[in-house]
This record gives sequence, structure tokens and C-alpha cells, in this order.
Amino acid sequence: MRRHTRRVYNLAYRFTGNRQESEDLSQEVFLRLYRTLASYRAVHGEFTTWLTSVTRNLLIDHYRRTRRDRLTDSLDDEKSPAEHKASPGRRPDELASASELSEQVQSALQKISPELREAVILRDLQGLDYREIQQVLSVPEGTVKSRINRGRIELARLLSGMGVQPE
Repeated sequence: MRRHTRRVYNLAYRFTGNRQESEDLSQEVFLRLYRTLASYRAVHGEFTTWLTSVTRNLLIDHYRRTRRDRLTDSLDDEKSPAEHKASPGRRPDELASASELSEQVQSALQKISPELREAVILRDLQGLDYREIQQVLSVPEGTVKSRINRGRIELARLLSGMGVQPE
């Protein structure tokens, strides 16, 4: 469990954009894994791919359950002080720039469709290869590549509109 906690939490956070919600969803993923561990078969893929599939399915269920709530929530939720904690060794201006960029990327991710968002997150933030993403999403590899490409284009468009320019 400890080995995979960060992967599950990061995926949940990138999908929801909310620290507390991501922690709750991560716990729910591990409860679901515990209950369904007997259904895992190594011949069908690696454990991390199965773990990502379980996480994705839970996130989709959560997205569907909370769709109405998100329409009325403010996008400008106040962040806790822990989310702004500095890491040692980086200058304050670098930290501020990285934090601002991270917030802008997270905001832009929330604005693209869930299908494109999950493909981009799985590829660019979780580092899964196309075949693993194909297994997680249960779509053809061409669809995976298309979603990643369209997601990146949409993300770049949104970030450009926010004034973020590629380096």
C-alpha cells in the first residue's frame, strides 16, 4: 500500500484538484483494492496497471456523483498553508513561479473534458506508456494517442490564454 499511495493520490489530485477530496478518494481506492484483490490476475497485466484502472474507475464514479455539485462550486477555493510549504534548496522566486505554474496547469486541467484530462494525466503526469493507458481506459491505442494529442492541444490553448508561454 505504501508503495502505491503517492501514485494513487497524485492521480486523484490531478483529476479533482482538491487535496482533501484526493486523500478521501485514495483511501477509498485502497479499500476497494483490498475487497477485490482476489480478482487481480497477473496474466492480464501488471499490478500498477490494474491499480490505475481501479483508481480511474473510482474517479469516474466520483465525477458522475459530484457533477451537479461542481457546477455550483467556486473555482477559487482557498488552499491550506500546507499546500504552500516550501521545499529546501529552491529560491523563493523559483518556488513562487513553480507554484503559480502548478496552479495554472491544475486550473487548465479542470477545464478540459474528463476523457482528455485522464489521458493526459496518465501519460504526462503518471508516466504510463500507451499500452498501459489502453488497458486502463479500455479503448484502442489510436484513441489513446488521439485523446493525449487533443488534450495537450487544449491544455496548451488554455494555458496560453492564461499567459503561460512554453519555455
